[in-house]
Amino acid sequence: MKTYPTFRACTLSKKEKHDKIKDGWRKKMMEEYKDYMVDAIAGNESIRAYAVTSRNLVEYARKAHNLSPIATAALGRTMSVTVLMGSMLKNESDTLTVQINGNGPLKNITAVSDNGGNVRGYVANPYVILPPEANGHLNVGGGVGQGTLTVIRDLGLKEPYVSTIPLRTGEIGDDFTYYFAQSEQTPSSVGLGVLLNKENVMVAHAGGFILQLLPNCPEEIIEKLEANLKEFKGVTETLKEEDTPEHLLKTVLKGFDIDFLSKKDVQFKCNCSYERGLRVLSSLGEEELKKIVGEGKPVEVSCSFCGKKYDYSLDVLKDLQKKAHEEAGKKAEKK
Repeated sequence: MKTYPTFRACTLSKKEKHDKIKDGWRKKMMEEYKDYMVDAIAGNESIRAYAVTSRNLVEYARKAHNLSPIATAALGRTMSVTVLMGSMLKNESDTLTVQINGNGPLKNITAVSDNGGNVRGYVANPYVILPPEANGHLNVGGGVGQGTLTVIRDLGLKEPYVSTIPLRTGEIGDDFTYYFAQSEQTPSSVGLGVLLNKENVMVAHAGGFILQLLPNCPEEIIEKLEANLKEFKGVTETLKEEDTPEHLLKTVLKGFDIDFLSKKDVQFKCNCSYERGLRVLSSLGEEELKKIVGEGKPVEVSCSFCGKKYDYSLDVLKDLQKKAHEEAGKKAEKK
């Protein structure tokens, strides 16, 4: 299936650092809007469709990581497609990780989701600023650059399923269209978008969709869908009209019968904790912990996904070192 023209966030004004939220606008946003996703069957059961509106979770990430406009758009698109793909997982304990590793200034983008609508993510370099493209759009492709897209499905088995493809454009939506065709042999079209409010650089609209052709899809269905995609004006332009995933699918699937199957809330949710931080420190091993204790200072561990910080006192560090020493002794005895 052909993909439609690349979806890009609209350009911003130069007031990028103005992050003061107007109370009235924020109250209206909270009262009238909610992040959620839907899935559906369309075209006489020939098309499987997924869509999400993700403004709040992308805005949460923007504030948590102090993201630049380009970083917001890149991470927002990545989290939107990741949470949609996560909804395809079968079990609550399953997880899906997306890693975009490019040679552009954004460097690496990571997002993780489950099948419950929870997603988290971060950008290695959140402060990137690049000139807009000739059409005025944010240059997300330039921020990502060339590299690889990796999808990791952890289904609780001995080894996770890992699939890696080269990036095609760095615009993320196009790259995932290519991913589904190459790695999953599923003709698909992926649309993603993030639009920021020019006055205060908050996320105004965000979301995306995944359309997939089911086996034995009739040629006339494919032709009609391709025609719709050519005419589609973009994710954020469509969400401006009505900020719901249903409207997104009804627009891109205009003229098709659509049977909506389920609806699920989505949110930015991190699973970090004080205890997880302890496990990270413990994994450093006896020698590294000995060096840290020798400095005589407490340690602060910061979560890459949400930015939350956890403090560990010198006494805690000494206890970890002691346990590491005892563990090393037991291993030596076994040998």
